[in-house]
Amino acid sequence: MNIIKVFQFLTIKHVPHLFWRSPKALTIRPPIFSILVLILGLVLFGLGEALLIAAGAGVSPWTTLAEGISLITDWTVGFATFIISFIVLLAWIPLRQIPGIGTIANAFIVASMLDLSLPYLPKPDLYLFQILQSFIGVLIVGFGAALYLSANLGPGARDGLMTGLTRVTNLPFSIVRSAIEISVVITGWFLGGTVGIGTLLFAFLVGPFISVGCFFLNHFVPSKKHL
Repeated sequence: MNIIKVFQFLTIKHVPHLFWRSPKALTIRPPIFSILVLILGLVLFGLGEALLIAAGAGVSPWTTLAEGISLITDWTVGFATFIISFIVLLAWIPLRQIPGIGTIANAFIVASMLDLSLPYLPKPDLYLFQILQSFIGVLIVGFGAALYLSANLGPGARDGLMTGLTRVTNLPFSIVRSAIEISVVITGWFLGGTVGIGTLLFAFLVGPFISVGCFFLNHFVPSKKHL
């Protein structure tokens, strides 16, 4: 088998246009099926992040950055996270990224999933299992992101930065997202934030896993033009 075909998913630059895709991202009357896919994708996204936290092998890159900022400003990590998200949203303006109900739902549903699922998730003591659980968590985040983005109801702040930069640079999701996350990790680490193996797994793999999710959906779910 041609090795280029094996890694074809790494070249994906667009979210697949599937039968549940909303005609417009910014709408007050989205199709019901688009909403259901949005919610399911965000639930998976939140579950993946919760698995990463429960694994205890490192936080997400953006949390590392928030921790670093909190150390030099005396802000709480939560407030630092809010400020970071606000700045990322401002970066949408030159990228002409369009928000939607998914932009707001992202924050609420992911946060709710963290609160609801964390008490029931395994917290392994063995380092090998911590790494495995972190890997699974990042994989689920990637697929959840691809799924909710395919609803076309607006991305979350960080996913919107990824899709906007992909459109401007014409580079694949895998490269753009990895570049963003690795830059965030390095900045957070220099500021004193915590970095673990789970942090590095997220930084290097979430972009490729989003691409895997898009590739899977594109090949196994009917698109609008095939209905």
